[in-house]
Amino acid sequence: MKIYTRGGDKGKTGIHGGQRVDKDDIRIEANGCLDELNSMIGVIRAYLPREHEWQQILFRIQSELMVVMSHVATPSDIRDKNPNPLPEDLDKLCEEWIDSMTDDMGQSLTFILPGGNLVSSHLQLARAIARQSERRLWTLNRQDEVPESILRFINRLSDLFFTMARFEMFRDGTDEERWKDFLYKRKKKENSADE
Repeated sequence: MKIYTRGGDKGKTGIHGGQRVDKDDIRIEANGCLDELNSMIGVIRAYLPREHEWQQILFRIQSELMVVMSHVATPSDIRDKNPNPLPEDLDKLCEEWIDSMTDDMGQSLTFILPGGNLVSSHLQLARAIARQSERRLWTLNRQDEVPESILRFINRLSDLFFTMARFEMFRDGTDEERWKDFLYKRKKKENSADE
């Protein structure tokens, strides 16, 4: 079978269940963002050595994103017919990884400029794409319910990628470029100065 079908030449594409929708339908837009996120994770993995401890984590995330995309492509009224089981605890898994790295390097107390090294920079880009994906999913959710487990997972993914970006710099010995303290920190400093 050829990779091109010519079926989308009129601006329509198929979703799970056989329905055809506009190519800029919010369901397609949300899945496009998730696809972009998955592709960015592939870039990050390509920068890491094959034996790097994050390879397995990132492979798992990529695999679960494929499952998530299949559910996003499925209207809620037929989602029970989707053959790909949707894990319910992916947000908790992300939290465990975040907590483990944060225990080693400490909390971030400032806004950080994205950058550092190649891996850290691409992790920050993955964070931004995860946030974009989350925004599109919430827009879709207003039209057709998105499973809560997906919304939680994508939200935690952006936090995970932020933490991984920081941890990569921490391990590399690269200083974070700080922009400003978090607002509550600035207020605390101002209050201390007034006393």
